[in-house]
Amino acid sequence: MRWLTLYARSRQVPAALAALVIGAVTVWALAPSRGVGVGGGVRVGAGGDPRLAVLGMAVGVVAVSVGFGGQDVALDRTAAVRWVPRRAAHVVLAGAVVAGVSWGLWAPATEWGGAGVLVRASAGLTGLAALGAALSGGQYAWTLPFGWLSFSFFAPPATGTATRVASWMLLPPGAPAGTWTALVLLVTGTSAYALAGPRR
Repeated sequence: MRWLTLYARSRQVPAALAALVIGAVTVWALAPSRGVGVGGGVRVGAGGDPRLAVLGMAVGVVAVSVGFGGQDVALDRTAAVRWVPRRAAHVVLAGAVVAGVSWGLWAPATEWGGAGVLVRASAGLTGLAALGAALSGGQYAWTLPFGWLSFSFFAPPATGTATRVASWMLLPPGAPAGTWTALVLLVTGTSAYALAGPRR
């Protein structure tokens, strides 16, 4: 288990987790309405609009994406370990942690899709961050999810296939365009990062 501790430290996991929680809670606190949810927990209502929840999840993905690049990329590429499964597991675990934190804050708000939107956004945004790390390096892994999120907030109404793909994060949970786009982004990003690693 020592290698796991060293890996976590080299990927700044403790700092990333702290930033994830602080960022997600900060965005959650900006929600316009709150009430009592399932089990007496806090329920956040966004008026049928998932943008704040997706923004909170994107903040979490940006935080964990810092760990997609190690302190020494050359060492990562030359060390005698099997990096492909470790990198793939890192991406999947990062997405699961982001989804878990977001679930705890936003899932009771079901008027905009709740869990379905959270799972889809976590998958797609984490895949985008992994792809960003493979293309631009770990320090710039955040650019793809942040850029796509910014575009989707100001994109025209989702009427055609192209606009539905562009705004996949904000579509209703059962929308095929949103589900397939998130899945493609997750598979593509995870595969690229696992096989190539972060760019130097």
